[in-house]
Amino acid sequence: MYQHEYVTNAYEQKLAYDEELRKYMLGVYNNMTLALAISGLTSLGISMNTALMAAIWSTPLAWVVVFLPLVMSFGFMFLIEKINTRQAQLFLYSFAVAMGVSLSSIFKVYTSASITNVFFISAATFGAASLYGYTTKKDLTSFGSFLIMGALGLVIAGVVNVFLQSTMLTFVISALGVLIFTGLTAYDTQQLKSVYDYTVGEEREKLGVIGALQLYLDFINIFISLLQLIGEKKE
Repeated sequence: MYQHEYVTNAYEQKLAYDEELRKYMLGVYNNMTLALAISGLTSLGISMNTALMAAIWSTPLAWVVVFLPLVMSFGFMFLIEKINTRQAQLFLYSFAVAMGVSLSSIFKVYTSASITNVFFISAATFGAASLYGYTTKKDLTSFGSFLIMGALGLVIAGVVNVFLQSTMLTFVISALGVLIFTGLTAYDTQQLKSVYDYTVGEEREKLGVIGALQLYLDFINIFISLLQLIGEKKE
């Protein structure tokens, strides 16, 4: 009888844990989705304004727009310990606006149909990788450390290629980008589960927002990489 009660209690605790974890992860995905929506609406809105597109992309302001998200992301690393959950959310949405402005350039190069198709392909890729990270029992920590180094290498190569404009280097960066950021999606998702297990209260909520930013960046990088690989350019 006592053994039966123990098993029943353990089962009920497992169900309660799974439910609370799902709620936590849903909050992370909601923040990420809202950030993606902000970026999408920002880039689309700018692309529909001919005068604004010219003011950004036909002037030196283009350099500011291109590098601002990168500067913001590195700057954020030094603020993580000093900010609270609200401030982290504010940064996430501000960063989404900056990224949206930067992404408006894709409407100059690629067809709208191609952008839409690649977006859904990216969403499917991201979803599969995140589901794997959520469900796998394999520890992805060492795998993730390797991918992070690879991502940093891609950032450096991408900055260099802004000046070189090498078609071959663009292809290599894009191909590796799809692989690396798909892997990072699985890794970051698994890390978020660890955050839930080992943190509570304000710290858990703040790290959840930071996790949403990481997943947002994973998705954006998958999208950009795929767009450069298979996107249909305007004639």
